[in-house]
Amino acid sequence: MSRGSGSRGTFSIVACDPEKQEWGIGVQSKFLAVGSAVPWARAGVGAVATQSWANTSYGPRGLAMMEKGMSADEVVARLTEEDKDRALRQVGVVDARGNAAAFTGEECYDWAGHLVGQHYACQGNILVSEDTVRAMAQTFEATQGTLVDRLLAALLAGQKAGGDRRGQQSAAILVVREGGGYGGFNDRYVDLRVDDHTAPIEELAHLLKLHNLYLGETDPNNLVKIEGMVAREIQEILTRTGYYRGPATGAYDAATKQALRDLVSTENLEERWRDDDLLDGVILDFLRGRFGRE
Repeated sequence: MSRGSGSRGTFSIVACDPEKQEWGIGVQSKFLAVGSAVPWARAGVGAVATQSWANTSYGPRGLAMMEKGMSADEVVARLTEEDKDRALRQVGVVDARGNAAAFTGEECYDWAGHLVGQHYACQGNILVSEDTVRAMAQTFEATQGTLVDRLLAALLAGQKAGGDRRGQQSAAILVVREGGGYGGFNDRYVDLRVDDHTAPIEELAHLLKLHNLYLGETDPNNLVKIEGMVAREIQEILTRTGYYRGPATGAYDAATKQALRDLVSTENLEERWRDDDLLDGVILDFLRGRFGRE
């Protein structure tokens, strides 16, 4: 029986947020760069996690099947029926409507299994015990917030419950939604990978905080009008950083606006920029923390 070079000893979750139309995968493994093999997703189509001697063709083939209207159950059945080594495979799928399905081959190394719930499927192999997938499922269901936050919470819970019995090495989170990528040019809203680390999920959490800083959505309740003392404070910051040479008048004029936009772009916060007289509070807090007076 041939065996591929794909990831083994892995736990993952595939899930969908039907309201926000997001699909995603969270995964951890004692395997180098698990994010390059396990997660596959396409906005408006679905998500696939392929693991345990992973047949990576399950990803693009599964997405193509769902794009043609096949359900998660149908995709799992078709993928495994056509694979002569299916006894070694494990796969989780969530489709465009949020239906989920999973498969664990009888020759996957213990402990191996999966749990399927509303809009998600958790699966794992070479785990300490089934507690890992149970903890992931329970945590995903109980956690409030965005899909990416719920996926991360599930991974953390799975690791705390035992995780891969060989240890940790890499982790990844992929979340897609229409126009969710940088500049709105693709669907990759979150695509974070930790390829080799002693605590990959914790490092993934750190990267997610940075992602939220630079690429997160602006909270409409956290907008600050640039006028008066705020405008003066910004002009003083711009003067200290060399972006503005005019007086600190407290007026948000064209020169101040251009200087602020240049600084914001230099600090890679341009996804939070607004072309009006309102400033994302995250930007203001960042500038104060980095360039404010000591």
